[in-house]
Amino acid sequence: MSDESRPPFPPFDEAGAWKKVLAAEAAWNTRDPQKVALAYTPDTVWRNRDTWLSGRDEVIAFLTAKWERELDYALRKSLWAYQGDRIAVRFQYECRDASGQWWRSYGNENWEFADNGLMRRREASIDDVAISESERRIHGPRAEGDGSDIPI
Repeated sequence: MSDESRPPFPPFDEAGAWKKVLAAEAAWNTRDPQKVALAYTPDTVWRNRDTWLSGRDEVIAFLTAKWERELDYALRKSLWAYQGDRIAVRFQYECRDASGQWWRSYGNENWEFADNGLMRRREASIDDVAISESERRIHGPRAEGDGSDIPI
């Protein structure tokens, strides 16, 4: 294990689990693959839809390609459950493709953390729905102090 760490550390209580969820949401909303990857162990394992990834380099490449395709990406996450070193979240995000079609993607993730607070495993299941621009309900990152939740 490296000397990196990212509190809070497992085992999680509700406040710590929410802190992880909101920190992940904020990081992903930067659309900065390098920054996002720092929340994961160097040997992290991911399943994202039908794609399996291993290690930060693969995560960075995956996220770079994702945000080149998914324009104006904006995400909301919600805590679903937590226990020990694991957290489950529900999420939705909106983005548009190069043709201008807007999409809302719904999903859930299961996270497992190392003792140093970095995520060592992420498994995501995601469904996409085409929407019109007028149906959008996520318009950028969550405003500071906004504890509201987009209906999932």
